[in-house]
Amino acid sequence: MKIAFFDSGMGGLSVLHHAMKVLPHEQFVFYADEDNVPYGTKTKEQVQDYVDKAFRFLLKQDVKAIVVACNTATSVAVAKMRSLYDVPIIGMEPAAKKALDMDGTKRVLVTATPITVKGRKMELLIEKVDKDHLVDRLALPELVTFAERQEFNSPAVTDYLKEQLAPFDFANYSALVLGCTHFNYFKDTMRQLLPANVQFVDGNEGTVRELIRRLRERNQLEEQTPAVEYFYSGRRVTDEMELKRLENYLSRLEQMYRI
Repeated sequence: MKIAFFDSGMGGLSVLHHAMKVLPHEQFVFYADEDNVPYGTKTKEQVQDYVDKAFRFLLKQDVKAIVVACNTATSVAVAKMRSLYDVPIIGMEPAAKKALDMDGTKRVLVTATPITVKGRKMELLIEKVDKDHLVDRLALPELVTFAERQEFNSPAVTDYLKEQLAPFDFANYSALVLGCTHFNYFKDTMRQLLPANVQFVDGNEGTVRELIRRLRERNQLEEQTPAVEYFYSGRRVTDEMELKRLENYLSRLEQMYRI
């Protein structure tokens, strides 16, 4: 059986990329909802509908778990999906607690999409972990658009990030949380703009660790010939140019992995 990774677009490849490193003998399905990306600027009802359609498709692909490798989809749809489907469903959430635990005295900036930044799930998370009121939030929706067209470190990307990050005095910050999986593609540009005291934190490692825990509970970790199948909104990706595009994303993620 396979492990499914689902995202609005190409951001979720960053979670799949980490999973492929720590689970080298598993088979994976990656589903990018390319027809409806981005999710972060849509309504909750739209996102819930998109996610439900993706789940109904994925559950026909012989999957043993579904990783919702999208913070936006997790924040508005995972609870409903868990009530509907009897399969391990692992979601994402911005790693605010992990970031706060790294220092505990300096501020933390959580970046995400607008729907995640403003969502009730984010409010509850911050209330729970941010007892000293050290967390600030920033929506960076344009990074999703840049990522989807493979524009990672252009002057336009740099200018956008400079403008958005300008209001924050990063001498007072210890971490920047990448609260959208698309944001992992921009770590080199962010690194150039931020002082060395600001570390990057994302939820990929914790999400994959939870996936492994859930599969181990069910005795479903397997040794099989590794493989990945890719789907765009339910259509299997077979075109050589699109497969090359996916390969380019994974290569980019490999470059960003240690930043």
